Amino acid sequence: MISCGGNSLTDRQNTDIWELIQAFDRDRRPDLLDRKYSKMRKNALAFFRGSCHLFYRDLPKESSLNLAPPVWICGDLHLENFGAYKGEDRQIYFGINDFDESILAPCTWDVVRLVVSTLLAIDSLPFDRADGERLAQIYLTSYANTLSAGNISAIVEANARGIVANLLADLRRRKRSDLLDERTILNKERRQLKFDNEKILAISQERFKLVKEVIDNWAQTQAEPDFFKVLDIGFRVAGTGSLGLDRYIVLVAGKGSPDRNYLLDFKQQVISALQPYSIGNQPEWQHPAKRVMKVQQLVQLSPPALLAAIEFDDRSYLLRELQPTQDKIEIEPELISLEQMENLIDIMAEITAFTHLHGSGKLGAASAQALIDFGQNLDWQQQVLDYAVNYVSQVRLDFEYFCQASIDR
Repeated sequence: MISCGGNSLTDRQNTDIWELIQAFDRDRRPDLLDRKYSKMRKNALAFFRGSCHLFYRDLPKESSLNLAPPVWICGDLHLENFGAYKGEDRQIYFGINDFDESILAPCTWDVVRLVVSTLLAIDSLPFDRADGERLAQIYLTSYANTLSAGNISAIVEANARGIVANLLADLRRRKRSDLLDERTILNKERRQLKFDNEKILAISQERFKLVKEVIDNWAQTQAEPDFFKVLDIGFRVAGTGSLGLDRYIVLVAGKGSPDRNYLLDFKQQVISALQPYSIGNQPEWQHPAKRVMKVQQLVQLSPPALLAAIEFDDRSYLLRELQPTQDKIEIEPELISLEQMENLIDIMAEITAFTHLHGSGKLGAASAQALIDFGQNLDWQQQVLDYAVNYVSQVRLDFEYFCQASIDR
């Protein structure tokens, strides 16, 4: 496993990675940035997850990867940005669960980022380099085949397989009270958030009143405003790349206390990290949360439940039903075999292709036929793999440089 410290560093064309990361994060909460950087020091994959902007900064402007059909991409696609979520139709889906960086871009941008994350994951798993490249090729082949077929679908329990099928079956059996019990405490039949100074932090009364007022005002525009009656609010600490931005967990009345309350995620959205490197024209969005919400509506068969974009305090926020972190597949050495990993990668490739196809022909995206034709052309697959293999070496060097600089600061 590659970890912080111990390796000699080479100069990265006189570019200070630590300065670039600090500049990107300059408007975020300092105390949460300490947590973000601690997470990023875990391994090269964690560093890659937390530094999406570096990946696109490094992507050559003249790369053949930029010639692929434009689609609505996730933008920050990696192994850990897939998970289960409950859709508007209340069915549980397994799919891409983070569109913060979404933008109109060549479909290969999502593909190559996922392949890089796969090769980096091998550092922490009991597999070798050949296994990593095999997994990458499985992803590329499955993505191309799914595009070529041109069929748009989604992964649900009925068609899932392997560990994804097991995950969705477990979630179907989970009671709402189980989820609530993990994050709340009961006080005379009324639930309150469980502040643990780790995942849920207390907020000031002033901030509580402000966020509550925003939710209350928005609720009045909904068909059932009483559903969104606020019971408690805390600051939510989750993810890696977005740590340091405003994010709240909101407990609302839902369908009744104490066991039919709902938990909402209320997350600040900012301009996509890909925006400076975008190719072609982008739609003009009212604010970043509108972009994220609209892209999810464009590319997902059923977007997450209770999805809404809200602007206040000169910022924009995405509201949605809380997606627990345990609703993801744990890619840990003791928990996943090579066979399971192959199955998972195959499913992720299908999901990526479904997502790109579902958004085809919408707001400037290439047509479905253009994507079908692209899937049938095999030339780009080796180009993606070659670039990913070479770039992994750069990420590992950047990771070691970051570890040394962030610890010595």
